[in-house]
Amino acid sequence: MQKQKILIVDDDMNIAELISLYLTKECYDTCMVHDGEAAINSFASYKPDLVLLDLMLPGIDGYEVCREIRKTSTVPIIMLSAKGEVFDKVLGLELGADDYVIKPFDSKELVARVRAVLRRFTPTQKQEEASAPATAEGEIVSYPDLIVNLTNYTVQYNGLNIEMPPKELELLYFLAAHPNQVFTREQLLDHIWGYEYFGDTRTVDVHIKRLREKIKDHNDWKLGTVWGIGYKFESKLKK
Repeated sequence: MQKQKILIVDDDMNIAELISLYLTKECYDTCMVHDGEAAINSFASYKPDLVLLDLMLPGIDGYEVCREIRKTSTVPIIMLSAKGEVFDKVLGLELGADDYVIKPFDSKELVARVRAVLRRFTPTQKQEEASAPATAEGEIVSYPDLIVNLTNYTVQYNGLNIEMPPKELELLYFLAAHPNQVFTREQLLDHIWGYEYFGDTRTVDVHIKRLREKIKDHNDWKLGTVWGIGYKFESKLKK
């Protein structure tokens, strides 16, 4: 079985080598770069399954690297930063990061996060499943002008395939699979991110915001906010 590839982007060579050591022991293949421009170039040539991306980089910073990657790819990105303020976390998530790890971090926690993210998104598997017949059995919810397929991680909206990171798709699927049921932010964190996630409830708000930018309200359904409580997928249809 081919090893999954992880691109490590950190200007501190000692930290990058330490991360590489942790991941190599877990049978991952790693590539290390130490600035933003090298990260963008290596992403295209190395074709990683996941990117560990430091925010504070010389030249092009981690935010800009994330923005560039997201223009062409939904490969998972875990941001690394000594910054622990909520603003930095939210900005990173809004730009398309899938997780956020604060330095200094525990090696076991970092490896657990990498595993958790990769379990939910393997590009090769996704492409192979996407080529399977549309009639294959799987986890699918459908509404007028919207089909969310959790089996091959695809979303069709108004007849078009919509690219979205795994967590956005999983959140949309979960809400759409439980129409008109209200979920608190804490419940959504637990269902979508699970016990391995160490984030806060603003993570849910950021992902809902990004979903609404891609999936607009429909006459028969919409992503609804229940003020002071959480969110629900409002549907006028009987499911």
